[in-house]
Amino acid sequence: MTQASFDPQAFRAALGTFTTGVTIITTRSADGAPVGITANSFNSVSLNPPLVLWSLAKTARSLPVFEEGLHWNVHVLSAAQEALSGSFAAQGTDKFAGLALDPGISSAPLLPGCTARFQCRTAFRYDGGDHVIFVGEVLAYDRSELPPLVYQAGQYAIAARKPRQEVRLGATPPPECSYTEDLLGYLLGRAHYQLLFALRQLLASHALDEPAFFILSTLSVRDRLSLDELNAIIGYTGFVVSPPQLAALEAQRFIAREQDGSVQRFVLTADGREASLRQIAHAKAVEEDLADVLGAGDVMALKLLLKRLIASTDPGLPDLWAPVNEPATMA
Repeated sequence: MTQASFDPQAFRAALGTFTTGVTIITTRSADGAPVGITANSFNSVSLNPPLVLWSLAKTARSLPVFEEGLHWNVHVLSAAQEALSGSFAAQGTDKFAGLALDPGISSAPLLPGCTARFQCRTAFRYDGGDHVIFVGEVLAYDRSELPPLVYQAGQYAIAARKPRQEVRLGATPPPECSYTEDLLGYLLGRAHYQLLFALRQLLASHALDEPAFFILSTLSVRDRLSLDELNAIIGYTGFVVSPPQLAALEAQRFIAREQDGSVQRFVLTADGREASLRQIAHAKAVEEDLADVLGAGDVMALKLLLKRLIASTDPGLPDLWAPVNEPATMA
């Protein structure tokens, strides 16, 4: 719907539907103090000559510094730098406290750990309504393979690459039925079992099975659990921990039992902790192979979506990662 008159908030919301990256722009004042702000107005202008632009509100306290200075750096933030973005968007704090800086071609602060960085010199300044538009000549730049931080509709986001063509799992067209390869349960289930297939092969080479994997990995996070507590945590997997399974791990010297009143609790031995670390290393190796194929950004986006899915479907499992000095709580 076209707006006959502009409602500033509605206009801002409409502009927010355009997904952007997140940058930090830095410079130094005349007295040498570092200055930096978070901005998502960054854009490219020209390849030859190499020019970029960004804009700053006329009400910004840092505007005189950027207008007086000649050099400034644009940092395209990585997905791991969300906290840094928030810090530089705040006012009244020492934004550079504790930050290690890289050497640059000018005195403008150069932040590490970014997806890309552009070291610039002001070429032009333009009036842009309630903003000043800075056009800079790029004097130097660098980039990394770190996935970028994204901003969309007032929230931080993670970018995932979309294939040019739809990914098909089958080589032939799907049959005419309601069960298709786009069913979320099918996709999650197939992905789970394919990942588990690779992990099973690694576990088998160390004489471990899936129940042993679940038991040892659970005890490596929260020790001294009873049989009932183990099952409360592992139950969602479909496996039920039985006394014979615990006895087998005890015979392998991976776990030991302690008597706590009338309750028997199970703890990892040194051998068990070593075995757990080995199997977690195997799981991470499978994940690293996947990251090599998908890319770090897609893996990060996948983890975020899976965490949201887990939170929204949680039947009330105990919180395995609750602080040790507090009892496991129901979600």
